[in-house]
Amino acid sequence: MTGKSGLVVIDLDDNHGAHAPTRFAGAHHGRDVLAQLAARAGEAVPTDTFTVATPTGLHLYFRAPTGIALRNTTAKLGWRIDTRAHGGYVVAAGSIVHNGNYRVVRPQPVAELPGWLAEALTPPAPCDPRPPLWLPSTRADAYVSAIVEGETRAVTAAEVGTRHIILLKAARTLGRLVGGGELTEHDARNALIAASAPHLGTAGYTAGEVVRTIDDAIAYGKRLPRTIRSNI
Repeated sequence: MTGKSGLVVIDLDDNHGAHAPTRFAGAHHGRDVLAQLAARAGEAVPTDTFTVATPTGLHLYFRAPTGIALRNTTAKLGWRIDTRAHGGYVVAAGSIVHNGNYRVVRPQPVAELPGWLAEALTPPAPCDPRPPLWLPSTRADAYVSAIVEGETRAVTAAEVGTRHIILLKAARTLGRLVGGGELTEHDARNALIAASAPHLGTAGYTAGEVVRTIDDAIAYGKRLPRTIRSNI
């Protein structure tokens, strides 16, 4: 079981004789698609991890991020790429099946799931069913400030392995306030960048990754605006 073991396995499959869709023109295998996705994200192809050759492709093993239950996906990342996580399983290395075997081809330790892949696999946040609070302006200001303080404090306190998911959640939360007119995008962005600053350079965490996560998550949150302030 992948989820219970704290694993996310990316399954890269061959083309089975089919042609890649236009978006992935030139690809003949899931590994080609993964390379294209990494290039578009400005990231390295994440191959430095425990890897198993399957009868039709490769299984890349990663440590699942904490704080969120990633699910199994089919082609969510791209053509000929599936994932197995919470509620899923993969055939173990060393197994022999009717069409071949599963053998370890890269025996490195299991790496942390890269942030850009974790973001791509994170289920969308459900729409908040709560009605607007309609607080008077003075109380609304204090309420918004408390939300910003709480989210940025969580970002600063996050540990390696949780940083990306916590920043993603915080930026989506503040993005909703931006969408509702309760917070400027400039203030939300700067607060999150400042909160992330202590992590830069630790375990490969880069300013580029931080900024991309913040910008993408704020844009997502703006599509689910949250209104707090009264008009009176």
